[in-house]
Amino acid sequence: MSDDEALVPRIKRIKKEKKKLKIPVLNILLVLFCSFFLMTATFIQFDITHFIIPLDIFSNKNLVRENFFYTYSIIPQIPAVLFVVGFLGRRLGLTSVIIYILTGLLLLPIFALGGGLHYVAECGFGYILAYIPAVFFAGSILKSGFSFFNILKAALVGVITIHFIGIIYMLFIASIKSEGGGFIKGWIMSQSLLKIAYDYVLSFIALFIAKFANKYLKYILG
Repeated sequence: MSDDEALVPRIKRIKKEKKKLKIPVLNILLVLFCSFFLMTATFIQFDITHFIIPLDIFSNKNLVRENFFYTYSIIPQIPAVLFVVGFLGRRLGLTSVIIYILTGLLLLPIFALGGGLHYVAECGFGYILAYIPAVFFAGSILKSGFSFFNILKAALVGVITIHFIGIIYMLFIASIKSEGGGFIKGWIMSQSLLKIAYDYVLSFIALFIAKFANKYLKYILG
């Protein structure tokens, strides 16, 4: 065997080792970027205006054009969580979400109402904590592929998981703080019942975008 022939497998091995080294570094950067993305989504709010049919459409003769349109203000953090799991996958998605939660509890006031360990006593912390099982369940569904049905199911499971755990946690904290029924009813209406449909539609769109982002990421990694 000539010296040139002996060098070929060695060069291939070196290139393979360099590639293995680059991938973990890239994974770290992507996880940190997605954690920052979740932090940013907490402080973004936009309005969604859409057509509705008024409940009193047949009884109210004074309806005007404005009565047929409804505007809802939403913070897109739940869709952002679903995008992260679709983009990174279950394992890295979980890592990114956990970093986000630990950052808010231990380092920076990145949650909607601040941060710190005392935030676990906030009624809304359950929604944040629920990101972990939501990412696990949605990521498990998407492991079998980004089919249209899987995206629909992953978005539904992710959104329902977050709101269900969020409500249960809120009820627990509200009982400790002796909050009244009016507070609980108002919370569920404003934080979940009115939001679930919007979160689901936006999460489906986020996962659809993540599908192509994930495909491009795999193309880059070879």
